[in-house]
Amino acid sequence: MNRRDLVALGLASPFLGTALAQSAPGFPNRHVRLIAFGEPGGPLDILGRVFAERLSKAWGHPVVVETKPGAGGMIAADFVAKAPADGHTFLFTITHTQLVLPFLQKTPYDPIKDFQPLTPVGVGGPVLMVRSDAPVNNVQEYVAWAKSKGRITCATWGQGTAAHLYTELLRKQTGATIDHVPYKGQAGAHIDLFGGVIDSAWANPSTAKVHLQGDKTSGGKPKVRVIAIAGSQRSGTLPDVPTFVEQGFKGGFETESWFGFLAPAKTPRPVVEQIVKGLHEAAKTDEVRQRLIDLGLTPLTQSPDEFAAAQQKELPQWEALIRAAGMRAG
Repeated sequence: MNRRDLVALGLASPFLGTALAQSAPGFPNRHVRLIAFGEPGGPLDILGRVFAERLSKAWGHPVVVETKPGAGGMIAADFVAKAPADGHTFLFTITHTQLVLPFLQKTPYDPIKDFQPLTPVGVGGPVLMVRSDAPVNNVQEYVAWAKSKGRITCATWGQGTAAHLYTELLRKQTGATIDHVPYKGQAGAHIDLFGGVIDSAWANPSTAKVHLQGDKTSGGKPKVRVIAIAGSQRSGTLPDVPTFVEQGFKGGFETESWFGFLAPAKTPRPVVEQIVKGLHEAAKTDEVRQRLIDLGLTPLTQSPDEFAAAQQKELPQWEALIRAAGMRAG
């Protein structure tokens, strides 16, 4: 699927130009399922539970987080795409299930027609880590290390993820042989990094910060060295870690990902409005804002209209990144 196809499908919300209104009568009338891409204990699971707790209190019905890892988010997205469009099932995911995967492979769902955008809650980029004993302090040394070894491995949380794209982009820009190793989530990848099974791995900033603090197994010493962060700015969680751009690597490394919520297409307007109202109220609390910052994200909320328009604007940016990384797009 190319960008023209995606735009033609009508990314804009059917609620363009409308304001969020009154609550939906009869919603919710039972427990709500919040489907989070990733493994239990991952960033979307942790943050999703914070939102779920606040929505449960506001709605008087339990909001239950269910994690669905694997396939770069395709499993989670497909589950929600095929769920009843009544608001009792919605998705918490990141950019690539909507704006990246359709450029890379055929998905069992239509990433645009099958979803109703709700709101993003934060934007940011992942960080690249090596073990603390690796002879690497920055991206230039990482590339030199790869070339001196002949090849190195780099783990991500799945095919087609932003971390995968950045890995391929770095490989193509530098000529270093960096083999991509996809995992179902961060935990398994990082365990293998510590154990020497792989040479490097991507992480969200909050997870990397934990590894930098060390534990009993490392004698309290850092387990990793974080050498760069993707995106346009440094993370408040790891302010001393420079961006790829700061280190001279451009042409796509400034592209950022969002964490956001989507519902099945054709979810009734009043239900969409009520869900978004609850998400926005939760997102503006000090607790949730701090959780977002701790994850290395810049807090951001939008209306369904704005979120849909933002995705339309981002489509050519991600397509350009995919092409620059030498991956299939079209």
